[in-house]
Amino acid sequence: MVGYIAKRILLLVPVFLGVTFISFVVSFVITPDVTRVWTGGRPSAAARDALVARYHLKEPVWVQYCYYLVNFLSGNWGIVPSTGRSVLGDIQLFFPATVELALAAIVAVLLIGISLGILAAIYHDRKADHSIRLFYLAGYSSPPFLVALVVLLVFGYTLRIFPTNGRLDSSLIPPYHLTGLYVLDSLITGNWPVLQNALWHLVLPATALALTYFGVVTRVTRASMLEVFDKDFIKASYAKGLPRRTVIYKHALRNAMIPITTISGLMLGSLLGGTVVIENIFQWPGIGYYAVQSILSYNFPSVFGVTALFTIAVVVSNLIADVLYAFLDPRITI
Repeated sequence: MVGYIAKRILLLVPVFLGVTFISFVVSFVITPDVTRVWTGGRPSAAARDALVARYHLKEPVWVQYCYYLVNFLSGNWGIVPSTGRSVLGDIQLFFPATVELALAAIVAVLLIGISLGILAAIYHDRKADHSIRLFYLAGYSSPPFLVALVVLLVFGYTLRIFPTNGRLDSSLIPPYHLTGLYVLDSLITGNWPVLQNALWHLVLPATALALTYFGVVTRVTRASMLEVFDKDFIKASYAKGLPRRTVIYKHALRNAMIPITTISGLMLGSLLGGTVVIENIFQWPGIGYYAVQSILSYNFPSVFGVTALFTIAVVVSNLIADVLYAFLDPRITI
């Protein structure tokens, strides 16, 4: 098992290097003179020289990337040129909101996806199965911005059930900072009004994000359950006279959870990266919202930091999924 995990970690290293290097090169090509952008269009000679020296702008791209990588690994993610703040400090400020949104979405994805997948398997090739497949295919094939806009217009502006932007009402003070997750922090500190309001603000963006991903879990659950239904031990359970609910949820679902568990690990990394569109539509102050603002301001150190963070999230989630799969099915390490 240890050798398998070490091998998977080594395979993920070139993925991280490749993604960050491509991001670095693309950002370099977009604007030939970033000093003019960062200083407002008319940089003084001293300001230009300071930026050139700090970011090694006279060096070849691959040399600049090496400097960036060394600083990144040492914990120095750079300075935001337009504000002078630390990139790592900004990411620590915005990232908890994205984590909170992604965790809420993955819970919704699992609840909706597994429930519908079980129903689709039980009513295989019947009207319920066809309706469920139509529903998850519609959600999976729809672009995230369209799903988010429909949810926002229907439940936010037309029915006015849920708030349409932000993490809290402007009249409320955020809870004491422990993790940066408003729901968890308010729960720990017993701040019930903030907890209720934070959950209320979380519903629409988490639902919009979940509706674009739950189809994968539904499809995998359906396929896994149908495969397990054909096993001899399921037939033996029915022959023993066990109730149908016990056979389905205690025996069949437990054995169908291996692919569901692994796909959930992979999905968490994708959800973190997929929050960019959702956060900007709902004005959710997370890392996706921060990334778009950084791109519009040509704050390339911030863009590099966000890209590296998303890459790490996807790489780590893939690693966790591989380890979980190997743990649940030891044959995979052979």
